[in-house]
Formats: sequence, structure tokens, C-alpha cells
Amino acid sequence: MHHNPSTSLRYIIPCLSLIFIIMIATAVVSFAQSNERLFDDDPAEPWHITADEISFDKKTDQHIAKGNVVITKKDKRLTADFVRFDHKTMEVLAIGHVIMTAGEDILVGDKMEMDLEAEIGTVYNGTVFIKENHFYIKGDKIQKTGKDSYAVGKGSFTTCDGDYPAWKITGRNLKVTVEGYGFVNHAALWAKRVPVLYTPFLVFPVKLKRQSGLLPPQIVYSKRKWEEYIQPFYWAINESSDATLYYHHIGRRGDKIGFEYRYVLDEKSKGTLMYDFLQDRKVDNGTLESSEEWGYTDVSGLRPNSDRYWFRMKHDQALPSGFTAKLDIDIVSDQDYLHEFKDGYTGFDTTDRYFNKNFGRDLDEYDDSTRVNSLSINKSWSQFSLNAETRWYDNVINRRWKETDTTIQMLPVVDFSASKQQIFGTPFYFDLDSEYTYFYREDASRAHRMDAYPRLYLPLKFKHYLFFEPSVGFRETAWYFDKEEYSSSDKATLYREMYDIKIDLSSNIYRIYNLQTSWINKIKHAITPQVIYQYIPGKDQSNKYPQFDAIDNIARTNLVTYSLTNIFTSKSQMQSTKKDNQDQSNKDQSDNYTYNQFCRLKLEQSYDINEAKEDNPSNWANQKEKRPFSTIYGEIEIDPVQYVSAQADATWCQYDSLVKSRNIAVTLSDKRGDRFFVEHRYTYNSSESIYTDMSLVVSDQLKVYADYERNLYGSQDIKRGIGFLYKAQCWSIDFNYTHEDNDRKYAFIINLYGIGEFGRNIVGRIMEEPL
Repeated sequence: MHHNPSTSLRYIIPCLSLIFIIMIATAVVSFAQSNERLFDDDPAEPWHITADEISFDKKTDQHIAKGNVVITKKDKRLTADFVRFDHKTMEVLAIGHVIMTAGEDILVGDKMEMDLEAEIGTVYNGTVFIKENHFYIKGDKIQKTGKDSYAVGKGSFTTCDGDYPAWKITGRNLKVTVEGYGFVNHAALWAKRVPVLYTPFLVFPVKLKRQSGLLPPQIVYSKRKWEEYIQPFYWAINESSDATLYYHHIGRRGDKIGFEYRYVLDEKSKGTLMYDFLQDRKVDNGTLESSEEWGYTDVSGLRPNSDRYWFRMKHDQALPSGFTAKLDIDIVSDQDYLHEFKDGYTGFDTTDRYFNKNFGRDLDEYDDSTRVNSLSINKSWSQFSLNAETRWYDNVINRRWKETDTTIQMLPVVDFSASKQQIFGTPFYFDLDSEYTYFYREDASRAHRMDAYPRLYLPLKFKHYLFFEPSVGFRETAWYFDKEEYSSSDKATLYREMYDIKIDLSSNIYRIYNLQTSWINKIKHAITPQVIYQYIPGKDQSNKYPQFDAIDNIARTNLVTYSLTNIFTSKSQMQSTKKDNQDQSNKDQSDNYTYNQFCRLKLEQSYDINEAKEDNPSNWANQKEKRPFSTIYGEIEIDPVQYVSAQADATWCQYDSLVKSRNIAVTLSDKRGDRFFVEHRYTYNSSESIYTDMSLVVSDQLKVYADYERNLYGSQDIKRGIGFLYKAQCWSIDFNYTHEDNDRKYAFIINLYGIGEFGRNIVGRIMEEPL
């Protein structure tokens, strides 16, 4: 299907006009937020007048000052060529080069008439400069009609310096009331001397406090969806809660509605819920066109539904006696939804970052069609912890198609654990992991399971060089079936007892090298060799016990794992001034040093004794030969200096003499803000890809950025993107192009300083500053 350009223009032009209206509304709100009362008067403080010539007119009872007139009172200052001042009525007339300052705010005009006591008056051909938001308001006649109200006959406002600002908004009959509303007729946006957008009438709120109103929109164009316009509306409900409503127009698909609600109950209790709904005009019903245009080839299953939604929520709650509760909800209409809406204000990426930042918990991956929903109550002591949780795994595909659902739910799972601790002053230590779980399945057997797993340790230390720790674990597991008894058993209750043995032998040796260079004093090289032996006796479990998770089928183990870890740490003296050294004279000298673990290298391999003893070829991991040795695993982390880091890991098979996998990542940056990252991932005979992103600060005003990802194994690009951010004194533009999944997307944001910044800041205030 071809896109008709005229159809696009019908949508784009109204969208641009709407953006302009929002910019105007937000701009004047920002101005009102930082406005001071220029003429607030204190009767106890007198006004002081100086001039080249001062006289007193007895008939009018007024002071007349001429030439370099200066009138001051506290932080207020008025200068002009001529001033007539009535100290009884507090009325002043100033003519010629009129400049009045109050703090850092400035009013300039050719002529000013003002009642300083009533705070009303008029400034002709004037300009008001508000320092806090760097706002300029100009008008042929600026009237102060009351303590908190203004009127401008023909005026403009901007945050740009200069006689010909990069942008300005002009209008007629502008009326503003602080903590009220503003009105303007014939508003127009200008770029330099060129008018760009126009609206005949505008009403906007003007409040000093957090307020409701329209926020900056987002505009995107893509081949898959055509034009997109996302308009947020912010609702300041009260001091401890707020909300954002979203209108998302999608050219080919319909209109999506979104809602976010944020609240803070106390310092440790808060929550956020989000909901989006779209009645999609397009479906993926299996035809060639629908699957290519509206479906995703890398996602299993079709999407015949047109009702599409996503509800997600996280809540933290402080409970009595030190208990805490956490609620996580993630319900999506179909398996394609999070692929379709991965970007944008209400997309997966933005939501995931928000939850991670404010709650410390992220979402399941966007391509995971089974979403986890949970409610947990927990408490932690110094050596013990208790966690009770209900965990529901929402299988989106099964739910949508109403298929037989054998998804395992945990309703609930209760964990009680004890950290490793000494037993009554003896040389023995113990820890404990215990769990009760009720496994629920809609269309299959259900069971209760109790599992207790205590472990006893005897740590031994030989001088400072050798550490030896044998331990033994005992595991008792019980199952009880309450529906459709397990098919291979005629018992409703099953039991299992197991033990395991573990021996941990390690050492830690090191050497310190004195370098005494200009930037490194010493380097410590620590070597940690370690050998771990694990033994779990074999027990037939596959046909006797249920298979809910890994605890139900614990494989026999007879394994030796040996590793060698090298760690390099540098010690450097902090750069300080002479005064700093004097201030530190009475402090611990170690405060003057910094430590940097600049290199870590680890090699590891395991030897499977069971496989080495196995004589039956059908039980070999490889059908041709026994392979008791695992692949050799190696990893390295390098951080030599502040702006350079690298990580790599690899596995090598000694039997095939080849690398089974390797992953390498390098990050370069500098204090200017330049950054380069590249990552290469490889798995033998399975996958190989490369990903890179970079940003380059060309100048103080211009930054360019790009990212690229390619599937080398399949010889196809996954994602390509490029963009730039240009910042001027009073505005910026962020433009980017992305090509992903056979879809091309163009997006841009124009930020007029004092306008766009305001809308972005207030949304996060509730969560960033809890009561």
C-alpha cells in the first residue's frame, strides 16, 4: 500500500499547529512561575532619590528630578532621564531611558507611569526580563493592572538574547493573572523574522505551584505507522499524587489512549500504574500482507485481535513491624504489542527505565510472551529473611487463543533463609534455605511442595595461605497432590531425602610492587587459585517425582571445578592543592589515596568424574567419545584509566580445538562527553552479531550520535540509527533516524528553552521528591 502525501499533510499541519499552541501555553506558565513583584513596597523603608537636578513643586506637591535620576529602596532601583514623584500618593512618572530593577529582574522602557503603593501602572515600549527563566517580555504598552496581573496590548516573549531572537511568540491583548489564567489573541511563532505558526486565540493557566496543563508533544513518522503525534496532558491532583494522560494518534492504526497515575503515601510507600488502549485498524490474520505489514516474523503466533492494551503497575508499601510489600503487575493484550510500542513516551523502553529508576525493579524483556505478576511480603533480620510471594505467569498466547494452559503458577511461594553463621561459638557454621510452594495449573495437576535445605560448614585456615572448607547439605522434599494425582504414582504424598558434599580449597597470595611514578605509587597483584569438589549421589527422580522446576529433579553430580583468578589493583595519590594538604594534616594519610582495580582475569574448567567413569556410549554427552572435561572458560575486565574499559569472555573446547563462544565489549569516553562502545558476540554454529553506538561532541552546540547492530551469522542488519542534537542559546533540536525490522522511523523534538524543559521536569517530581 502506498502512502498518499496529501493525506499526510492533512494530519501533519494540524499537528504542528497544536504543538505551537502547547508551546505558547507552557511558555507563559514558565514566565509566571518566576515573576517577582517589581513594586512590592515596605512603608518602613524610605525611597532615596539622586539626580543632577532635584526640585520640589509646591503646587503639585511633587519632587521633580532631571538628569541621571536614580531612585533606590533596598534591592529596587529606578533610573531615568526625568522623574516626577509624588511621595504622598506614591505615584511616579519616569521618562527617557527608564530602567527599573528588582533583584536580578529588569524592566526597561521609554516611559513609565506607576503607582508604587497600589502596584499598578503602565510601561511604554517596554521590556521585562525575568532572570530565573531568562525570559524577555516586550510590548508597546505593558500595563500592571493589579498586584498579580498584567496586560500587554501588542507584545512578544522569548528566552533568546538579542534584538532579533532565534524564536519569539507574538500576540495581541495578552492578559495574565498569576495563580489564575492568561488570554492572548492572534498568537504567532516566529523563527528570526519569519512567522511559522499561528493560532487565533489561546487560554492557559498561570500558577506558581505545580499545575495541570499540556506538556510538550512528540512527533514521529515511520513506514509502518505513518505519522504519529503523542500529546501528554499533566494533571496535578494534589501535593502527593499526579497523573499524565496521553493522546497518541497513529496514522494507519487509529488513536491510542494512555494514562499514568503516580502517588506517594509516605517516605517508604509509593506506586505508579500505567494503562494504554488502542482499537487497532489492522490485524495479523495470517495473510501475506497482514503478516508483513502488521505482524512480526520473529514472533510466534498470529495477532487477529484489534483490542490492544497494556497495564503495568509497581507499588512499594511499608507495613508494621518492619515488614514491606511489593506489587508488580504486567498484563499485555498480545505477544506483538511490546514489539509494536517499544519506543516513545509510553513505550516499553521508557517504562522499563522509569520502573528501574524509581522502584529498583525492571520488567520482563519486551519479547517475552510470558509476563510475571507478583505480590510479595518480606522482612529481613540481621541473619534471617522471610519472603512470601504469589507469582502468576501470564502466558499471553495461551490466554489470547484460549488454549489448554499448563503454565505453572506459584500461589504462593514462601521462602525462609538463614545466612551463614557460627553455631554457639563452635568451629562449625550453618545456613538454611527452605521453601513452601503451591504449584497451580489451570489444566494440569496441582501440588504443594515443602523443601528444607540446611548446610553445615567447617571452615579451616592454615596460616594466611590456605583455606579449606568442607560442607555437607541435607535436603528433605515433600509433595502433596490435591488434584488429579500424578499419573505415575498412586500416592497423594511423596517424599525425597538427599544429601550432598562440597569441599572448597583455595588460597590468596599477593605481591606489592613499588613503582613511585607520577601517577601510580603501588600495584598489588593478588592470585586466588581455587578447587571445588561437589558430590550429589544419583537418585532416580524422572518418573517418580513431578517436574515443576529444577528442585524436583536434581541430577547426580561428581564434579571437580578448578579456577585461577588474578586481580591487579593500583594505589595512586590524589591530586591536591597545598591548602588541601594542610587541611588533611590531622587526618589518616590513607584518605589521600585512590584505589583502582584495573584488571581482573579468571580461568576456569570442570572435570566430570561420573562421565569419565561412564562406559555406556548412549549415556555420553557426546555420542562419539567421553568428554569429562568441560570447555575452558575465561573472562577479563580491564579498566586502566578513567575513560577506558573493556570486558571479554570466551569458552574453548579442547576436544574440538575451537572457540565455542566469545564476547568482547570496549568502551571509550572522555570528559567532553564523547563516547564509543562496541560489542561483538559469537556462539559457535549458532549466532554472531556486532553492536556499536557512539556520540561525538563536535562543539558546544552540536552533538552527533549513531548506533548499529548487525547479525553476522545471518548476514543482515538488525538496527541502524543516526541523529544529532543541536543546542543554541535559547533552543535546541534533537533529530534521529532509525531503520529497524524493515521499518524506517523519523523523530524530532524541538525544545524552546523555558517551554519544553518545564513540561519535562514536573512529571517526575512526585517520585523524585517524596514527601
